[in-house]
Order: sequence, then structure tokens, then C-alpha cells
Amino acid sequence: MRRMDMNQRMYELGSKRSVIREIFEFGKKRAAEVGAENVYDFSLGNPSVNPPEIVKDTLSELLSTVEGAALHGYSSAQGDLSVRKAIADYIAKTQNVKTDPDYIYMTCGAAASLTITLSALCNAGDEVIAFTPFFTEYRVFTETAGAKLVAVKSDEKTFQIDFDELEKAITPKTAAVLVNSPNNPSGVVYTEETIKKLSAFLEKVSKERGKPIYIITDEPYRELVYGGVKVPYLTAYYKNTFVCYSYSKSLSLPGERIGYIFVNPEMENARQLYLAVCGAGRALGYVCAPVLFQKLIARCVGAVSDVSVYEKNRDLLAGALRKDGFFCVQPDGAFYLFVKSPEADANKFCERAKKYDLLLVPGDDFGSPGFVRIAYCVSPDMIRRSLPSFEKLAAEYELIK
Repeated sequence: MRRMDMNQRMYELGSKRSVIREIFEFGKKRAAEVGAENVYDFSLGNPSVNPPEIVKDTLSELLSTVEGAALHGYSSAQGDLSVRKAIADYIAKTQNVKTDPDYIYMTCGAAASLTITLSALCNAGDEVIAFTPFFTEYRVFTETAGAKLVAVKSDEKTFQIDFDELEKAITPKTAAVLVNSPNNPSGVVYTEETIKKLSAFLEKVSKERGKPIYIITDEPYRELVYGGVKVPYLTAYYKNTFVCYSYSKSLSLPGERIGYIFVNPEMENARQLYLAVCGAGRALGYVCAPVLFQKLIARCVGAVSDVSVYEKNRDLLAGALRKDGFFCVQPDGAFYLFVKSPEADANKFCERAKKYDLLLVPGDDFGSPGFVRIAYCVSPDMIRRSLPSFEKLAAEYELIK
């Protein structure tokens, strides 16, 4: 076969979907065969809760009162100043940290925030550390920036950071550490103790080598926490931090692709790094995030969807699975359960689950073989209907005592 003139890596990425998307597409085909009500699709982190009422009201008001050019035209490449100011003011007020609208860059969601930040920060051959389990696309984003993702195993009983493993992973090539809390796929929130220990460790290493290791914190689930759990705001603990945020989950707007990067103005070389973010956004074609939704965010900043639905889903599903004999670390946030597979090969377990039309995601691509992710951002009714199938699956493995 004659070699085609194309970027081979991009062909490989395009010809094979992520494992999450593969299972999601399988679910759509299966639903057409047996009926959607008979398929229990826990693959995709797609919010089932409606956006808060203020989103609908604000969209209606914007569309009916704002002239077209102001609503549908270009903004500044880094985003409308009034929008960036609203976000900066909100962060300063709620987190008690220093902010500046000229250090915020509006993006097309969290994926754009991460790819821009990694491209702004990394040079060829750099290394970026991510703690297992981590979102499957981190490896793609990091390698596209010319760097290498280094997976560091977490404590599998808690999924907090294992600092012995982190210390072994640090090299002269380490440019950044990726932090995702609340975590996708485990739902675990890093404690303040963990964050303080991480900050102190990175400050020590940065000082020893004479240049900083940066933290990139991925925060689309910040508001999705339960039982009064607090999510530490990283710039309050570690100055060399980039915050990558998305409104996909907090406002249930994943398809609108709107978020931002916040470059801590107190980090070393902050202005140069912000300009590198602007340059990376330009190079990747991520300038001028959707203006209609920029305007929406400015008026809805601080609003959150009804996360109590997810909390009830978590309690219902986690309780039933533990009763069936499955093990999972209790998630304090996001809308995922990360469940230990009863057989070593989680892919085989997920294939067996399909017998009962349970669509689960194996943990291998999350950096944690032997686990599966279950996204419980579905209707409570679907969870209730799925429970007999989970019980039958557990019985196959003789988990039920």
C-alpha cells in the first residue's frame, strides 16, 4: 500500500476514538437494537441535570436585547475584557486570592484550556506528571505539546497522592504537574493536607534546581462536591499555578465549549507566560471563544446546576454496588465511581458487563488497570433500573455474600 501524505499520528488519533467514545457509540447502536430503556450507558460524563434557570433567562434576554454584532461578532483574541473582569472579580471574592482580568484567557472549554497551557509551557522533551487515575486525553494533550506524560501511581486505597512515587518521578525534565480535583475518573477530592504537602514539595524541588515546576490544575468539577467538602484553590497554596476551568459541568453546558485559563499573576515570569498562553491560543486556532457564551458567563458567574441530583445518584449506586460486593473509593465530588474490577483484566470485566447491557469504561487508559469508571450523571430512574443487572453481574463473580 502506497504511503499517504498525511500526519501519521493525527491519522492514528482520528482512526481510533478514545475508549470512552467507543463505548458511547456502541451504546447508541445497542439502543437502536433493544431500545434505549434497556441499555444502561455509564460511559460518558455528559450532565443529565438541566442548566440553572438563570442560564435560560439570560440567553433569552441576550438574544432579544443585544444587537447582533455585539453578540455574534469577534471579541478580543483572549476574550472580552468585561467577561474576564467578571471572572477575575468572582475568583478574588470567593477564593481570597489575587487576580487580574489581564491574566485570564477565555477558551473553548477545558480541553482547549489544557492544550493551550501545555503548549505555552512545554518545550520538546519536557515531562509532565499526572497522578493515576487521570483523564484519558491528558496523554494526547501532552504529547501534542511535544512533551511526555509521566504517570505517577496514587494510593489505590484513597487515590490521594503517593509522595514517595512522586519523588521518584521528578527529573530535570519535569516541567509541570497536572492536578485534577475533584478527579475524573475517581471523584476523589484532594485534601488540604495533600495540597499543602504537594506545594511544599514542589517549592523545595524548584528551589534546588533553580527553576520552577508549575502546577496545571484542571477544574471542570470544582463545584460538584458533596457533604460540604472544600476544594482547595491552588493559587492560594502554590504561586506557580495555571488554573484551567470549564463551565461544562457547573452550568451543564458541555456542548457550548466555554471556559478559561487563569495565569496566577504572582507566579514567576507571569507576564511572559500569559503572553505564551496567548501565543499558543493563536497557534492552535483557539482565539475568540464563543462570544454569545462569553456574555452569558459574565451574567451567570457563580451560578451552579442542581448538584443534589448527582449526590443522590452517588449514594444510590455506590450503596448498591458495595452491597453487591464491589469495592470503590468514596467519591466526594464529580459524578464518577471508580470501581475495582473483580478480575485483573478490567476490559474482560467490561465485556462481560455488556451481557447485561451495562456499559462501563475500563481503567487502563486512565492509567489504572484493574478498575472501571461508572459515570452516574444519568437519570435516577436509569440507575434504579440498572441495579438488578449489577446484582446479576456480581453473582457471576460470586461477590455477594
